[in-house]
Amino acid sequence: MTTFRVWAPKAKRMEVEVAGARLAMQRDDGGWWTAEAAQVHHGVDYAYAIDGAQKALPDPRAPWLPYGVDGPSRVIDHDYFPWSDLDWQPPPLSSAVVYEMHVGTFTPEGTFSSAIERLDHLVELGVTHVELLPVNSFPGRHGWGYDGVGLYAPHGPYGGPEGLKGLIDAAHARNLAVIIDVVYNHLGPHGNHLARFGPYFTDRYHTPWGPAVNLDGAGSDEVRRFLIDNALMWLRDYHADALRLDAVHAFFDRSATHFLEALARAVDGLEAHVGRHMALIAESALNDPRVVRPYEAGGLGVDAQWSDDFHHALHAVLTGETSGYYEDFGRVEHLARALEHAFVYEGDYSPSFGRRHGAPTTGLSGHRFLGYLQTHDQVGNRARGERLSQLVDVPRLKVGAALVLTSPFVPMLFQGEEWGAGTPWQYFTDHPDAQLAEAVRQGRRREFAAFGWKPEDVPDPQDPATFRRSQLNWSELGQEPHRALFEWHRELIALRRRMPSLADGRLDRVRVRFDEAQRWLVVERGPVTVVCNLGEAPCAVPVGAGRPQILHLASDRDLRPVGDAIQMPRTSIAVLGPPV
Repeated sequence: MTTFRVWAPKAKRMEVEVAGARLAMQRDDGGWWTAEAAQVHHGVDYAYAIDGAQKALPDPRAPWLPYGVDGPSRVIDHDYFPWSDLDWQPPPLSSAVVYEMHVGTFTPEGTFSSAIERLDHLVELGVTHVELLPVNSFPGRHGWGYDGVGLYAPHGPYGGPEGLKGLIDAAHARNLAVIIDVVYNHLGPHGNHLARFGPYFTDRYHTPWGPAVNLDGAGSDEVRRFLIDNALMWLRDYHADALRLDAVHAFFDRSATHFLEALARAVDGLEAHVGRHMALIAESALNDPRVVRPYEAGGLGVDAQWSDDFHHALHAVLTGETSGYYEDFGRVEHLARALEHAFVYEGDYSPSFGRRHGAPTTGLSGHRFLGYLQTHDQVGNRARGERLSQLVDVPRLKVGAALVLTSPFVPMLFQGEEWGAGTPWQYFTDHPDAQLAEAVRQGRRREFAAFGWKPEDVPDPQDPATFRRSQLNWSELGQEPHRALFEWHRELIALRRRMPSLADGRLDRVRVRFDEAQRWLVVERGPVTVVCNLGEAPCAVPVGAGRPQILHLASDRDLRPVGDAIQMPRTSIAVLGPPV
């Protein structure tokens, strides 16, 4: 006997359509409807009919959507999968090197199973955590995944539920932890049937993607439960080790217990129950340290968050770009401040915001922040999707990688970054609705017209060629300078492992000196010194009397000591320290 349950508080009648028949459902006082069906098992399809509607809809909690986001749901028994990771424990986030992976473009096949074939590459690189961009169901065959609507169902073209479990099991067998990117701040425009079932959205707040998710209005208890249960499902039933929470600044919640805190407490409870370490990582544009402070100290209890300030400061120094949100950055001073505080703006006036922005990170570890040079957002939200390898030369790529991988933060790489991939990462969609597809196409062109881009220069998101261009070209790994860049990243990660000072997250122990005019930077991490010339001309960078002079790694062979300084070629970096 299988029990079907669905929350539909406004419905007057509910039926479940299963095995060629419609069964009447019974309502309780909380707006939940239930029905029991005999001889229903793993693999059987079902759907829900609201108030006698001819078209039955997929379950909001559908564990599998084999016919796409508008088709029937399918029953799953999670016990069917033969897991081999029952003694698995992920490495702590504080020791992590994270790798952002988009399943659809990571390999030519774009599936969970084909991604398994490339996991050994990540092991060789030194990665510890693989972050999967959203893998829940979204319309069409390919897309970024941030317009998902089937939050409980792994994307069918990637390989569905069994495929995702196979990838995670294979990753754990290689000592790779898995982070799943989840999107709870909005749903995509096509296949979003939630509003038919209940008050999942509110017009009291607005987001860039439309109505806000109802986290604090009437009926929000069940909406919050829907999202928290989804998070627990990925961690429990799919054995994910952590979740990355998309754009938490778009959570509008005035509840006494914020949704993020409620989620963190629920994850802590599951962690205690199953005996496996779990983590939450937020994307936040707020520069609010409360996001990552423990809830016992008045924070929201999230384990870590992305540090866009560090990215922006590093990107602006390397590229010279100072338009848009990069107008807040561009000075070596900004990069120095990011290395010491994670946030550049800690209550300071921000030109791009037109107001004071952020609060101090006092007392927080650098391990509460992810540091990165590239991400899917920062690359893909450019009009042409250029990677940094298409914007700067190899010496600058090496400097950027070294500053990330010797930083006090949890370092993160975007797929292909480790070899300076020549393929772009563009915005691509596969909306089956022609009107929606055209609206997305025109909206993308209007968005970038304000930045001076010609409409014809903005790739068509719906063109399959845009998707194909964004797939990694693995043959580049055997060519120069790609192979040398891969070795550079591998050696930096190995050096971070060997030298405890480089993995130390205590921000109060980071000392940065710099010269704005000559554009050099020196970062002292205990006995380790990272020396960097960000300028276009060679210069002598003072290391300081008594600092270690053993060279562990350098981006250029033409480095030489000159008294208490090091003569640095243009755009170069070196790591000095004691013997290890």
